[in-house]
This record gives sequence, C-alpha cells and structure tokens, in this order.
Amino acid sequence: MLRHRLGIVLPTALAPAVWGSTYLVTTELLPPDRPLLAGVLRCLPAGLLLVALTRRLPRGDWWWRALVLGALNIALFQALLFVAAYRLPGGIAATVGAVQPLVTAALSAALLGERITLRTVLSGIAGVAGVSLLVLRAGARLDAVGLAAAVGSAVVMAAGLVLAKRWVSPAPVLATTGWQLTAGGLLLVPATLVVEGAPPSHLTGTNVLGYLYLSLVGAALTYVLWFRGLRALPPNSVSFLALLSPVVATALGWLVLGQDLTPLQVLGALVVLGSLVAAQRQRPRTTAATQAGPAPKPSVHENV
Repeated sequence: MLRHRLGIVLPTALAPAVWGSTYLVTTELLPPDRPLLAGVLRCLPAGLLLVALTRRLPRGDWWWRALVLGALNIALFQALLFVAAYRLPGGIAATVGAVQPLVTAALSAALLGERITLRTVLSGIAGVAGVSLLVLRAGARLDAVGLAAAVGSAVVMAAGLVLAKRWVSPAPVLATTGWQLTAGGLLLVPATLVVEGAPPSHLTGTNVLGYLYLSLVGAALTYVLWFRGLRALPPNSVSFLALLSPVVATALGWLVLGQDLTPLQVLGALVVLGSLVAAQRQRPRTTAATQAGPAPKPSVHENV
C-alpha cells in the first residue's frame, strides 16, 4: 500500500518541482518583461499537442467544465500570479501563495465533504512558515493590489484543484489536461495582447529553447502528472506538494546562479519538506453527511 502511494505521490511531486525551474528559465532564456506571453506559449501549444495526440474533444457538459477548469487552473492563476509578481517582492508573493493548501482544505470540506483535521491545519501553518523563512526578506514593501492578486492566485488554484476532483471526467487524463491547457492558453491570449502588445518580431535560439522547455516539460508533461495524481489522491495531499516550487527555485538559484543560501533558508526548506511529509501521511476523512448515502449518479453527459 505504501509503495503504491509513493508511486503516485512522487511523480505528482515532480510537477511542482519542475515548476520551480520556471523562474530560472524565464530570467536566463526568455525575452524580458513578457510573462503573459510565456504563459500563452507555455500552455496553448502543450494543450493543442495533447488534444492532437488523444484525438478527443469534450462532449456535453465538459465543454463548459473544461473552460472553467482551464480558467481557474491556467488562465486566472497565471494572470494573478503575474500581477502579484510585478507588484510585490517575490518573497511576499510566495509566502502569501503558500496559504493555498489551507484554502484547498476549506474548499474540500465544503464541496467534497472532507474533514479539516488538526494535522492538515498544523501542516498548512508550518508550510507558510517554512516558505516565509525560505524566501521572505526584511523591509519588503507591501502593496494592496499585489496582496489581493497573491491571495487570488492561491484561491483560484485551490478552487481548480477541488473542482477537478469533484468533476470526474470519463476521458483519459491526457485528454482532460489538453482541454484545460488549451482553454487556459486561449483565455490568456487577449490579456497578453492588451497588456504586452504583439509578440517580439525576433526570437533567438535561446528564447526558442526556453519556450520549448516550458511548453513540453513545464506544461505538457507536468500538468499530466499533476492531474493524474489528483485523480488518485485527495486535493489536500496534492496541494501541499505545490510548496516544492519555492524550495526548488531557491536551490536552483544557489546552485546555478550563485545566490547566497542562509541557515534560515535551509531551516525553512526543512520545515516545508516536513509539512509535505506530514500531509502525505494522512488519509482523507469524509463528513457524516457524505458517508450517509451513496454518491450521486453522474449525469448523462458525464458518460459520453
């Protein structure tokens, strides 16, 4: 049983670990000041590739469900993260975003009937504390709009996780992942044109390499692993794995860019990893109301 769970948790954890390399790739390989363009070129080609490989389109209710999930998990999350990153120091944005496991626990209780346990709350608090030690810097400037965007990014990611768990798709995970990436990428296109204008007229070979990495590895591969894990694990367990991103980003900054790594940052990384392990050791519990009767039958559209 433990070996089977590890066989699901470890590939799922690979997704946020790879996402932790996004900052390094963006700063070293991509054109400057084009984060929304990076979001479009990361998600849209990956989504279209997965749809082409599976040759399966949404049917029935899944047309609007894929649009909602793509908006939450991809478009809104990327846009709000972009606003937070530009208006807040990275440490504050990451620390506020670390509340996402606690938001996921609250939404899971409301929509999936999972109980909020003391272990989940303590692990969530430890995760926020660990990330703050890892990335927060003294004298950081606060901004109301940036803070709202950082909180919003955590909320939409949590909502996307919980809804993706609640709406069980009859299609393979490759297909549903492709639908979400395509929908999210298309929704980002108008925002990108309004905020950043037309794409650069010239891209270097380094730029192309960076975009290929973000699309093929940072989206097509990782989101498949992420949503595959979500099908087998409770949203609370999956949401804690997202805390690996700032740990990997800090480690790459130290290893590749020669950035300083303080004892407090090492302590923060250990606290984050401890919260992850504690969260994975807990089995989901449902409320009495959920246990009282069988789950409702899926609609006709969910079976097509």
